[in-house]
Amino acid sequence: MKEFHTLEDFDFKDRTVLLRVDINCPLDKESLAIINDSRIRRIIPTVRELMGKRAKVVILAHQSRKGKWDFTSLEEHSRRLARHLNSPVRYVDDVMGEEAKKAIGELQPGEVLLLGNVRALDSETAKGDMAFHADSELVSALAPLIDYYVCDAFGAAHRSQCSLVGFEAKVPSASGRLMAKELYALSAVFDEPRRPSVFILGGAKFGDASDMIDHVLGSGMADTVILVGLAGNAFLLARGVDIGEASAAVLKEELTPENLAAAKGILAKYGQRVLLPVDVAVERDGKRTSVLIGDLPSAEPALDIGDASIEKFRKVIMSSRTCFMSGPAGMYEKPGFEDGTYGIMSAMIESKGQSVIGGGHTVGAADRFDFTDRFSYVSTGGGALETFLLGEPLPVVEALKYSYRNL
Repeated sequence: MKEFHTLEDFDFKDRTVLLRVDINCPLDKESLAIINDSRIRRIIPTVRELMGKRAKVVILAHQSRKGKWDFTSLEEHSRRLARHLNSPVRYVDDVMGEEAKKAIGELQPGEVLLLGNVRALDSETAKGDMAFHADSELVSALAPLIDYYVCDAFGAAHRSQCSLVGFEAKVPSASGRLMAKELYALSAVFDEPRRPSVFILGGAKFGDASDMIDHVLGSGMADTVILVGLAGNAFLLARGVDIGEASAAVLKEELTPENLAAAKGILAKYGQRVLLPVDVAVERDGKRTSVLIGDLPSAEPALDIGDASIEKFRKVIMSSRTCFMSGPAGMYEKPGFEDGTYGIMSAMIESKGQSVIGGGHTVGAADRFDFTDRFSYVSTGGGALETFLLGEPLPVVEALKYSYRNL
């Protein structure tokens, strides 16, 4: 049953459309140049379709947030967008002031305008629900200038912010093609997965890992969970393995008594359905060295899963019919320590099952290995995907449903 509008539901000809996208890109720390523009490429179908329907397209987006080194303007994003569209994209470094309003008023059918970084507004990151954000200064300023709102920002769908959930209460709203594709594809994979279904959870965070494991195993979404990266190290610690001070230090503030207790509870509840590394890889004398769990602790921090773990996990993955990965297995950017992530991803590709990856660093690793186009599906979501996997509602989706019912 349809729950929100999509692009075919409205006549956009000669109408002004505000399109919220997620083109938050990884940047080079020194030059601030865009390193990977895959998120820009993923929104091209929606922008092209709106242009083809002769809409006046106003794009709203963000890059990082205030206080972070990669918080910057979207000028280079506009150039990348124009290159992929093979069509001009006007950029104004203003979100809702007179320059932005004037540029919106000058738009012609089929033209595209990108506004400035929406997170330049303090109100964008203010906490509140849809009703609160519907009365924000941004919505009050731009809603009178537009006819429709389209959200294609699945990567930010877990955030309740004014540019994401405020407009749906004021103007007719629809999902963009990427948003709809993400939701339908992920539901198809996770609501009725082909079995056996294996989830691989890694990356640099593990605070929500216990809740996520409990949900995906308890709901039947997954039959087995493989833990790698910092999550793997944390759960080894919870199992009673002395991983060493260097590895424990990397876990930082997430290594709380509550998180450790939750991890112990998961291991007790699900037993062998949660698979942990049997060895880790450290840098010793300048070389990658695998250290068996029984030989820990190590003076060096674990930077990857070890060679025996790679082989163990590859066998499990090769026999799966659904395999999902969120978070790399180790520090794949460091030469010699990409082996775990590469080994897992190559097994996913070689298996005959559905293979799905998600999260910025995971997709970045796949791009580095030239694997991206070989997975069954690649999700743009990071936090949104985690929220989806936790079984929690996505604020943007709920706002689109509200618009569908009421406007």
